[in-house]
Amino acid sequence: MANMKIPRTEMPQQDPKVRAGNFLEVATGYTVQMALDEASRCLNCRHKPCVAGCPVNIEIPDFIKKITEQDFEGAYQVISKSSSLPAVCGRVCPQESQCEAKCVRGIKTEPVAIGRLERFAADWHNANTTEKAEKPVSNGHKVAVIGSGPAGLTCAGDLAKKGYEVTVFEALHTAGGVLQYGIPEFRLPKDIVNKEVQNLIDLGVSVQTNMVIGRVLSIDELQEMGFEAVFIGSGAGLPRFMNIPGENLNGVYSANEFLTRVNLMKAYKDDSTTPIMHAKHVAVVGGGNVAMDAARSALRLGAEEVTIVYRRSENELPARAEEVHHAKEEGIVFRTLNNPVEILGDENDNVTGIKCIKMELGEPDASGRRRPVPVEGSEYVLPMDCVIIAIGTSPNPLIKSTTKGLDTQRWGGIIADEDGLTSRENVYAGGDAVTGAATVILAMGAGKKAAAAIDKAFSEK
Repeated sequence: MANMKIPRTEMPQQDPKVRAGNFLEVATGYTVQMALDEASRCLNCRHKPCVAGCPVNIEIPDFIKKITEQDFEGAYQVISKSSSLPAVCGRVCPQESQCEAKCVRGIKTEPVAIGRLERFAADWHNANTTEKAEKPVSNGHKVAVIGSGPAGLTCAGDLAKKGYEVTVFEALHTAGGVLQYGIPEFRLPKDIVNKEVQNLIDLGVSVQTNMVIGRVLSIDELQEMGFEAVFIGSGAGLPRFMNIPGENLNGVYSANEFLTRVNLMKAYKDDSTTPIMHAKHVAVVGGGNVAMDAARSALRLGAEEVTIVYRRSENELPARAEEVHHAKEEGIVFRTLNNPVEILGDENDNVTGIKCIKMELGEPDASGRRRPVPVEGSEYVLPMDCVIIAIGTSPNPLIKSTTKGLDTQRWGGIIADEDGLTSRENVYAGGDAVTGAATVILAMGAGKKAAAAIDKAFSEK
């Protein structure tokens, strides 16, 4: 019987003033008692609406019930049947708009903290279990997966569990994709990502790094090498810029470059050989999770003041509410309804400031959000010595330009059906390479669907 009296169990976290000066994880995780208290709030609904809200359809009430029974390993096993990255999802998925949004407890009070419980179960497993996953018997079929981000890892994991011989080709020197280069250590520790990748290797997945598909090998060559199916999960790593004067000045970064230097190349460490600006006054242009990550990273690198500049109002911020809340706690300044029109520099081409114009909300645009409209005569200058552009990304055109017969959208996204099948026979795609930049869990869902479709195609032959 669910405990209706217990309020939602808060997640312990570092003090904002302390964590703003380090890259340690902000949220420190539930204790066993906290997990038991929170799990006891679950109603174990017969119709399981929370499962429908999960892009990978984790049997949520089942794993929570295991926690109430103190069978924490059993809880992890339930989750891992559907998810190849439980410890990752428990940290970075927007549960508040997915599974928790469907939770019946949320109608009158607060929903069950599903993500926090998922993290607890995964962390318990990682801390207490040393047994490696057993490699399934090979079914003799070879599949190539391009990219080791959440879509690629999920597709690889699901296929490996069915006995496929899967090889993942990663362009960078470390596997993990956006989980490695995009999400900061204080939100997603890299030893957790490495552990999840190792779990897949233990299942028999081969991971080859420094393999830029489209340069080192083409998709045609992969097929000639005996890979009977190919899954493209190469993400959306091509940064977008505003095309305003001054974007080529010294001290202007794309969020991709800035976060890659910080996260993948460990620029925040004293012994790092990766150059990065330790600016005093930083402006981050954009309002998504990437903007929050860049702003909070800049603060931890020693900035005296970091400002988010976003052209819509706070109500339209696309970032998770939790990330915005954490950023504000840490002292990040938010200038909403403002938009840069020029980046200013000195005689040495170093950034000195940004010229902004104030905005107001007009009629809704194609996205359904009210379109920001400039307020005439409202320009002003913000002194800055570093500007980070975080207004979105698109898929790298390399695979598209080197693969004949692969249909793409005008903006670069690969065209694929609901199962991930592209215009090329036996070539599938999913995640940000298809949709443009989205969430980790949606990319995982796409990888899962493609894996199921590949398996079905082979079983029908």
